[in-house]
Amino acid sequence: MSVLSITFHCTKTHLEEWENYIDETLVLMTENLMDVNKYILSEVHSDYIEDGKNYNLLLIFDNDDLREDFVKSELENIAERIETKFGQEVMIFNTFLNPKKTRL
Repeated sequence: MSVLSITFHCTKTHLEEWENYIDETLVLMTENLMDVNKYILSEVHSDYIEDGKNYNLLLIFDNDDLREDFVKSELENIAERIETKFGQEVMIFNTFLNPKKTRL
């Protein structure tokens, strides 16, 4: 198993538009990803963020090769679409999670 955590940070001024984008576009894109077995899309609660809000997309792949292929192709496409629509108002942070032990 191989996991990728994608955090999206949206500024306060574009939250409503971003949440609509998540509901109408990002969820559909995620549902159509062929190499993703499971995913969790979350709103992130944090007491320390006041200038916007974070959302997280946790993607689970069968292996590291599928995750790497996703990052090189699909993620770049998703990031380009988001940048075209939102510019600097939505930032994307990737975290590669390499499970040591799991019980999913």
